[in-house]
Formats: sequence, structure tokens, C-alpha cells
Amino acid sequence: MAASAKNPNPPASPAGTRRPRASAKGEQTRARLITAARTLLAGGMSERFTTRNVAALSGVSHGMCHYHFQDRTDLVLAVIEDIRPEWIHPLEEAAAAPGSFAERAERVVGLLGRPEGAELSHLHSALHWHALNDARVRECLEAEYRRWRGCFVTLFQVLAEERGGDVDPRLLGEAVAAAVDGLAAAESLGSEVDSGPVLRTLIRTLAAGT
Repeated sequence: MAASAKNPNPPASPAGTRRPRASAKGEQTRARLITAARTLLAGGMSERFTTRNVAALSGVSHGMCHYHFQDRTDLVLAVIEDIRPEWIHPLEEAAAAPGSFAERAERVVGLLGRPEGAELSHLHSALHWHALNDARVRECLEAEYRRWRGCFVTLFQVLAEERGGDVDPRLLGEAVAAAVDGLAAAESLGSEVDSGPVLRTLIRTLAAGT
């Protein structure tokens, strides 16, 4: 109130009112390009994954694509960031939400027991392929997996706080993360593995052995 009284007619922002609209339009264009990149990658068309094809699919000029993304690696990195809320954030929330170790473990197992969507599964495969051929993608994807594995370490940190003594949260968390990764690989090949009971048994066995 005091500030308003001193300056009842404050000067307009130097940016005016157009910049927010332009920024919003730019974000919409960027989002369209990322969506198109996801479509091409999930469709198993890595050989067609070029900035030109992404631009064409999104209905954006090739020049505008390069305005937002320098090259196709930048597009891949944007996709990696874009899918984070779909596979990492839910696991982080399940492990960090209030509750005992047993309660949190059950939330984590319940989340991991859900089948992964086809698009996300295909995207992970495509991103791994690009990681094998591009150091920047490999570094970014490894950072994402470190964050993902950290969710299991967080889970076992709760057990360490409950039990005390010789509980190594990192070792136990990494062990479960490796098991989850192996189960996902088996399921991607069509193996009929019920991951829920397997993971539940593994976590309980590791917890009981500490």
C-alpha cells in the first residue's frame, strides 16, 4: 500500500506486454518440437531423426527448429528432460513421502509393478541407442539413471535410520535398482515375470538380513 501511495502511476515495464506473449509462443513452439522428437524416437526411426524431419513433423520451419535447438543432440537431451516426470519424479515421491520403511517400500513396489507404457519403453530404447553413439547423450542419460537409482538409496536410508547399526543404504539401494533394471529388460523381451512379488521378496529379504 505504501509503495502504491508514493507512486500511483508506476512506469511501464521496459519489456512492455508483448514479451510474455512472445515467450509463451516460443515455449509452445519448443514443446511442439519436443513432441515431434518424441514421436520419431518412439517410432523406432532413429535413422530419420534429424532436425529437418523433426521440424517437418511439428509444422515448424527448419530455421526455427535450429533457433531452439542447435542440433539433434540438443533435441535428444530435451526429450530426456521431458520424460523425467513420467519415470523419475513418481519414484522420488514414492520413496520420499512420509511413512515407515515398509510403507514406502510398498509404495515403490506398487509403482514399479505397473506396466510401462509402450511409448516410454520405446523412448528408453532409442535413448540408449543414441547414448552409445553420442557422448553428450550418454553423460545426460547416466545422470538421469543416477537420480533414478538414488530413489532406492533414499528408501534404504529410511531403513538405516530405523535400524541403525550396519545398514549400507547405497549398497542395498543399488542392488535393488540393478534388479529392477534387469526385470525391466526381461519384460521388454516378452518374459512373463511378475515383477511386483519378485521385488517385494527381494526388498524384504535385504531388509531382514541387515
